[in-house]
Amino acid sequence: MSYFSELAYQYIDGEWRPGSGSWDIVDFNPYNGEKLASITVATVEEVDLAYRAAERAQREWGSTNPYTRRLVFERALRIVEDREKELSEAIIAEVGGTHFKAAFELGLAREFLRECVQLALRPEGRIIPSPIDGKENRLYRLPVGVVGVVSPFNFPFLLSLKSVGPALALGNGVVLKPHQNTPICGGSLLGKVFEEAGLPPGLLNVVITDIAEIGDALIEHPVPKVFSFTGSDKVGRHVATVAASHFKRTVLELGGNSALIVLDDADIDYAVDAAILSRFAHQGQICMAANRILVDRAVEREFTEKFVARVRGLKVGDPNDPTTQIGPLINETQAENLTSLVSQTIADGATALVRGETSGTLVGPTVLTDVPEGSAVLHQEMFGPVVVLIPFDGDDEAVEIANATDYGLSGAVHTGDIERGVRLARRVETGMIHINDSSVHDEPIVPFGGERHSGLGRLNGDAYIEAFTTTKWISIQHGRTHFPL
Repeated sequence: MSYFSELAYQYIDGEWRPGSGSWDIVDFNPYNGEKLASITVATVEEVDLAYRAAERAQREWGSTNPYTRRLVFERALRIVEDREKELSEAIIAEVGGTHFKAAFELGLAREFLRECVQLALRPEGRIIPSPIDGKENRLYRLPVGVVGVVSPFNFPFLLSLKSVGPALALGNGVVLKPHQNTPICGGSLLGKVFEEAGLPPGLLNVVITDIAEIGDALIEHPVPKVFSFTGSDKVGRHVATVAASHFKRTVLELGGNSALIVLDDADIDYAVDAAILSRFAHQGQICMAANRILVDRAVEREFTEKFVARVRGLKVGDPNDPTTQIGPLINETQAENLTSLVSQTIADGATALVRGETSGTLVGPTVLTDVPEGSAVLHQEMFGPVVVLIPFDGDDEAVEIANATDYGLSGAVHTGDIERGVRLARRVETGMIHINDSSVHDEPIVPFGGERHSGLGRLNGDAYIEAFTTTKWISIQHGRTHFPL
């Protein structure tokens, strides 16, 4: 594909240039192993060039009329709309996403670009009363300056855009480092879209590199004031620690171990449909995915029979085939680790109601039950098509089981009584939870984020203003103040 040959470069200060590192990141199609691109890594020196370019360009951009800034996002939206087919093909090839997944990702990307158009106009100042006669207190909302962004491999185009677009719309410069498994969809493609949309050179820089080359230089650099990271809680903890030691703010969108809860008065067929999407969309490589399905014992048998039947019918294979429902995991290491985890859980006494086969990066869906209490699958994020069914007796036990994890990102509750569902949902320690729906949701104006090990801070809507701007107090003394000294 032309994207993979044309965009296999660093994008620094408005120029497409090769990296100067001594090794290459090789971009592979996770389904068939085809080499898509080879990109020489950026060095610490190039990270510095990128941040310095963003710093220079931001000075003018931050004072640009927001009505002018928003025109860039209107044009970017049209580019994404006009090139949906090519962008979809790139996501399928590099990410291993199915046609459904690619359409879902690009649909949300368009919605977030629409939000960026409005976001540019949203920051507001305030005038606050003072106890001092003649004193006027003004509060200004100003760009933080430069934002560092690190994005993951699972929804690379969308999750890069979710931080990059709002940060730019609010008047900041950005340096983006995409995941090394998705350097084009998560990095270069976004740079190309904004370049063609007329974003001034230097405001968005894309550095394709790895910690093995640059260490913590991306976080420790003196220019960025805010760092937005999406990825695992293990790496997120490190990012937060390093950033805090340099007095930088962080927004961390991390992993999850979500529970979908089916109460005794739920519509079982509908709950099964929601559970299938919640666990198996994009092969389970979604932070909001329901790792655990909790079912009231009163409806356990009916739900389990119908759910298992649906799982057995899911089609695993080539993501280029429009009928494929489960494509490959991002790489063989992920597939091997997940398969080993399942094997260990079964060896420890769990029952596999469905046991998917592993072939390279393809992992068939697996349904586990009777899982021993201490098993790792109950407590860690499983980034793949494996789900645990857990029975419970009554709402209190459902809440107890749902909260028996270090994570707290998303979840769902299925019930025929909406207010009962809301009461239960309020007790589940998550940043987001959905009544009679799937656990996988994201909307541009609703705060998105988790509790505990699932992250710090929020994105979306007004939360972007908190994340990517700062407050400045300017006071004005009208008349003369009497100074006591």
